[in-house]
Amino acid sequence: MSDIALLAQNFLLLFMESAPWLLLGLLVAGLMHELVPISMLQKHMGSASTGAVGKAAVIGAPLPLCSCGVIPAAVGLRRSGASKPATVSFLVSTPETGVDSVSVSYALLGPLFAIVRPFCAIVSAIYAGMMVKWFDKEAPATTHEAPATPAQAPQSCCSSKAEVAETTTSCCSSKSAEPVSTTPCCSTEKAQATPASTSSCCDSESSSASHANKPGFTDKVAAIWQFSSGKLLIDITVWLLIGLALAAAIQTWVPTDFLTSWGDGLVAMLVMAVIGIPMYICATASTPIAVGFLSAGLSPGAVLVFLLAGPATNISTMGMIAKEMGKRTLMLYIVSVMSASIVLGYGLNLLVDQFSLQSWIALGQSTHEHGEISPIYALCAVLLGGLMIRNGWQALQQKMTKSSQASCCH
Repeated sequence: MSDIALLAQNFLLLFMESAPWLLLGLLVAGLMHELVPISMLQKHMGSASTGAVGKAAVIGAPLPLCSCGVIPAAVGLRRSGASKPATVSFLVSTPETGVDSVSVSYALLGPLFAIVRPFCAIVSAIYAGMMVKWFDKEAPATTHEAPATPAQAPQSCCSSKAEVAETTTSCCSSKSAEPVSTTPCCSTEKAQATPASTSSCCDSESSSASHANKPGFTDKVAAIWQFSSGKLLIDITVWLLIGLALAAAIQTWVPTDFLTSWGDGLVAMLVMAVIGIPMYICATASTPIAVGFLSAGLSPGAVLVFLLAGPATNISTMGMIAKEMGKRTLMLYIVSVMSASIVLGYGLNLLVDQFSLQSWIALGQSTHEHGEISPIYALCAVLLGGLMIRNGWQALQQKMTKSSQASCCH
């Protein structure tokens, strides 16, 4: 068999191995997205106490947010009053693990990593938050509120004049709203003003209408499906495929004992930390890369360092921390993530050796025993691949539509 054919085979086997567990993780992530309101996070993360740091770590661990998705969430929490220690704890635990990455870890790495990974993510997050609490004192965080200014109506894409701002009335006011004039795109004539529809917040009919518009069970199911198979899957697809490709390449061309020359000590773990820190990768996408490292002879502890340091640190996250919380917090963040991941990596190696847990580490063998592919894994792989293709096609169509709209007035 040629190297290219072997590479393709390894890629497909890894993809099929992760597909059912990734679909399960996406489903659970969608449920959590609908059931966990942002207000709950703000409520438990407002202080700099040890309890708030612990809550932030526990709350963030299962959330379906990757390295990029956690940034706006953390900024929103910080500006809503979350303390520095709690925000840092949330920033560490959330991208390091999640319901989707735990299921994929069980499929590709075995039960040991599925158990150890979220536990270590919470421990490292609490440690990072406490480091900030101890060495970066701050005044209580204040919420950022924009001053009340008159709303500016959006301009037409071709209009040279600003439109009249929409006039709104106070809640429960007896006065009616002013008409709102609109100008269509590319039009040179002013459209006829139409009265703005009003409804008093004290009106019983409006109240009953709001109850009628409350999303029902079908709407919630649709929202869960849309988030799971849409936004969340889009966020992780590219790096997941890159991770699978790298893992397949390592399995194809790197000898199984290549990385054993680094040993399982400090050097190997420092190398994994240095490799992981600049990578813009999420917890789920880092899992297949870890499979490649393990199959090339790297120790479980060194692989754990990569799984913790990689998703928790990247250029975007570090830039956000420096801007929102200061350079001192950034330095504490980096030092905390690196030191915690190395110590936990040492601990995992000791645990594996002491209790002979090598059998708890599996490198994705359940899909192809005796050369046979499980129909369930194959079906899930087809479904997952179809969703990825659909999302890619929709993204391409949206890009083409925006390009045509941008040139409509030229």
